[in-house]
Amino acid sequence: MNAYTEFSKWYDEFMEDVPYDEWFEFVKKTLYENKITDGIVCELGAGTGNFTMKLAEVGFDMIGIDNSNEMLNVAINKKDTHKALENNPFDKVSDIMYLCQDMREFELYGTVAAVISICDSINYLLEDEDVVTTFKLVNNYLDPKGLFIFDFNTDYKYKEVIGDSTIAESGDEASFIWSNYYDEESNINEYEVTFFVPADLDGEDSKGLYRKFDEYHYQRGYTLDKMKEFIKEAGLVFVDAFDSESFGEPTDSSERIFVVAREQGK
Repeated sequence: MNAYTEFSKWYDEFMEDVPYDEWFEFVKKTLYENKITDGIVCELGAGTGNFTMKLAEVGFDMIGIDNSNEMLNVAINKKDTHKALENNPFDKVSDIMYLCQDMREFELYGTVAAVISICDSINYLLEDEDVVTTFKLVNNYLDPKGLFIFDFNTDYKYKEVIGDSTIAESGDEASFIWSNYYDEESNINEYEVTFFVPADLDGEDSKGLYRKFDEYHYQRGYTLDKMKEFIKEAGLVFVDAFDSESFGEPTDSSERIFVVAREQGK
């Protein structure tokens, strides 16, 4: 089964502990410090739209791009629900544009003030050329001196923290078993995720019955030095990097790193 198909319906429930608010404050602060306080911002790997909506709420004209129709359907439903509640024709959330595109081939109608990619979307790019191709597109669509802010899971995280481990969690309605298999030679981590969700059988008494389905995800771990190489090859300029927990300088044991890069002039 493809990644983020049926999982899309339960994604938000299982990601409740993700510190979106802290990440958002970091991204907003970085944009504002670089005098990007309005204009068009594009998010790669927008998923169910949580981060896209946060940026729209502070006044950015948002474009959310994701390769999963199912995830974007959830995002669009959130946008429509928000629009119905607010009933405000000038509300930025209502005007979010979502596009179903592969980030390695994404197309925009013009340049944007910033490109954002949060929650390890970049780790789904498994080959060097995939990352460079994506970064070159980012560079192409950025305004002069525009910012690229993204995060990535490090090879340290996959190798030392989650590799070859199994996690089980029970939510309010659904449960999952998440098994990791890490290959040190390729730096690729395979996630095998088994979900148990309410059966939802039409016309039948399904209380207490659950349906099982599996999804498989593959992510590659990277180092900061490797990301700097990709940034340079793509024609971008590396600006800074931050540990995702301390927001200080990354260390050898940083599990997630935020990177800020800049368009250097077309």
